[in-house]
Amino acid sequence: MRKLSVTAATLCLVAQLATAQIKLPSPSPGATISQTIGTTDITINYSRPSLKGRSPFTDAYVPTGKVWRTGANGATAFTTSTDVMINGKTLPAGTYAIMSIPEKSDWTLIFNSNKAVTEQTYKPEEDVLRVQLKPTASSEKIETFTIGFSDLTDSTAKLNILWADVKASAELRVDVNTNSAANVDKAVAEKPDDAGVLQAAASYNLSKGRNLDQALSWIDKSITLKETYRNLYVKSQILAKMGKYTDALPLAQKALSLGQSSNDAAFSFFKDGIEKSITEYTGKLPAMPAVKGVKGKKKA
Repeated sequence: MRKLSVTAATLCLVAQLATAQIKLPSPSPGATISQTIGTTDITINYSRPSLKGRSPFTDAYVPTGKVWRTGANGATAFTTSTDVMINGKTLPAGTYAIMSIPEKSDWTLIFNSNKAVTEQTYKPEEDVLRVQLKPTASSEKIETFTIGFSDLTDSTAKLNILWADVKASAELRVDVNTNSAANVDKAVAEKPDDAGVLQAAASYNLSKGRNLDQALSWIDKSITLKETYRNLYVKSQILAKMGKYTDALPLAQKALSLGQSSNDAAFSFFKDGIEKSITEYTGKLPAMPAVKGVKGKKKA
C-alpha cells in the first residue's frame, strides 16, 4: 500500500510540473544555429542528444536504414530565406523538417513539408527534396549530436551532421547575384525617394555592370534629392563605365571639391580614388585638335 501511495504521489507531481510548464533540464537540449551565405539566411532548430555510452547507427540505437528525425524531441526545422541548392538540387525558400536515413555507406537527407513530422507520421509523398550524402569518419568522437556549417564563401557552404565517429556533409550553394539584385530592386521600390538607397542601388549596378541606364537614373534622382560628393562620384563612375569621360571628369572634380569642404571624416577613404579617377578620365579625353594658322612666338 505504501508503494502504491508513493507511485501515485510521483505521478501527481509529474502532472503538476507538466501543467505548470516549469522549465527543467532536458536530456536532449534544444539548439539554434544560424548562418548567412551571401544574402541568404539559414536557420536550423534542433535538439541535441548525447551518446551516454550508446552507439548510434546500430540496430540498438538510431538504426540504419530507417527514417530518423535527425535529432531528438520535436522535428528538426530548416529555414532558408531564399532558394538554396543542396548537392545540386534546388530547395525553395521556406521552412522544412529535416529527416534522414542513415546507412553505413551513404545517407539520405530529406526535407519534408510536414513541420511536425515524426518517424511514426512520416510520409514520403510529403518530401520536398531528397539528396544523398557520403558519410566519412570524424577526426574525433563527438559526444553530443551536432549540426553546423563550414567552408563558407559568399555563395557556398557545407552543412555538416556530426555524431559519434560519423560526419555527413551536404554542399550548399545560393545564387548570390540574383538574390542581391532582387534585394536592390525591392529596396528602391520600398524607398523610391531615399537618396541613400538610390545611391547604394546605383553603386551595386555599377559594380556588377548591370543596367547602367537604370543606375544613371537612380543616381540622378539621388543627386536631385541631396547632392553629396559620394553620389557625384558614383555618377562620374557610371558615366566613365559608359565611355562618357567628357561628362564624367567635371563630376569627379566637383566631388573632390565637395568632399574636401565637407568635414566628413570618411572622405579620406574616398579621396585617393576620386583623384585617381580624375587622372584616368583626363587621360581618356580626346586630344584637342591643333588650330591652323597659330604659330608659336619667335624668340627675341
